[in-house]
Amino acid sequence: MPQHKNALIVVAKQPAPGQTKTRLSPPLTPEHASALYECFLLDALDQMREVDKAQRVIAYLPLDARDYFHRFASDFELVPQNGHDLGSRLDHALTGCLSQGYERVVIMDSDSPTLPSAYLSQAFNALADGADVTLGPCDDGGYYLIGIKKPAPRLLREVQMSTPTVAADTIALAEKEGLRVSLLPTWYDVDDVISLRRLTEELENHTAHGAVHTRRFLQRDAIRSLLHREA
Repeated sequence: MPQHKNALIVVAKQPAPGQTKTRLSPPLTPEHASALYECFLLDALDQMREVDKAQRVIAYLPLDARDYFHRFASDFELVPQNGHDLGSRLDHALTGCLSQGYERVVIMDSDSPTLPSAYLSQAFNALADGADVTLGPCDDGGYYLIGIKKPAPRLLREVQMSTPTVAADTIALAEKEGLRVSLLPTWYDVDDVISLRRLTEELENHTAHGAVHTRRFLQRDAIRSLLHREA
């Protein structure tokens, strides 16, 4: 049996210029966009380390990236993603942990570097308090995390991902399945120039939570120059 009742998973990819955060280039170069995503990832790991009594897991791609993630996350369990699309990969990761004996499993993105870690703890508390599903909606219509305590493959495999109605569709299907849903506060992920500008303003106004690695990267003179030129 697992040491903890909770498992917290982050979905991550090994950064690669021209393949990672391509919608941030321009204004960033492909190399800068890739390096920025690595900062997002490092900040996500820090967020996860703030959550008590949970097994921390990285579900990674590509399949040969284990050594890359082990270098800075040796305290995490590392599992390759399995599935032909995002929904199936999320389902595999969640049900894989449930099958190991975890009672509550939450999976999160690695694109929200200022997400308060308290929201992650709230997700587990909601499941412990009776919710069947907990969802952290993004203001673009997606979600930054989903948590379950029993397999719910339809919520992941039958909802069209990467659309403005992902969260709403997931909630509607959960209710149709008779599942009790608990919503977390809305947040945002960083996928395009508009959300990057929002992140930069949040960091400059000192309203951000944590994000040590991302903050340091965006404060570089070369990066500030590129972002200022775009503005």
